[in-house]
Amino acid sequence: MKNLGIWIDKEKAHIISVKEETEDMTTIPSEIENYRIYGGSGTRHKGGPQDVVQDSKYLEREKHQFKAYVKAIIPLIQDAERIVIFGPAEARDRFNKELNENYKDIAKKVKDVLITDSMTENQTKALARDYFSKVKKN
Repeated sequence: MKNLGIWIDKEKAHIISVKEETEDMTTIPSEIENYRIYGGSGTRHKGGPQDVVQDSKYLEREKHQFKAYVKAIIPLIQDAERIVIFGPAEARDRFNKELNENYKDIAKKVKDVLITDSMTENQTKALARDYFSKVKKN
């Protein structure tokens, strides 16, 4: 039985394969750009020219980059029998939503989505191992 824990954020995804008493981890870096919108007043004078910030194009670019990130992860998780997704911020929820919308066969294998903070690699492995050992007992 192949159990996978996926810790994901916008920078990288750790895919932990839990077998018996061992864990193997693969890290997938993302290509999602961090952007910072600069804009606002172009002058110190009241009523002066204003810079127009087109953040919709940045958000659209990020959306496409996230989809490419998911496509890079899919081949590594498609043969899993049970999956748990965990991580900080919104990436874990976006990843789960993407699976439910476009990869329904994999989404059926997701057993839980957990909120966690940033973790070391050892903490990530331990969380996946502990999760599946508790599931095995139930």
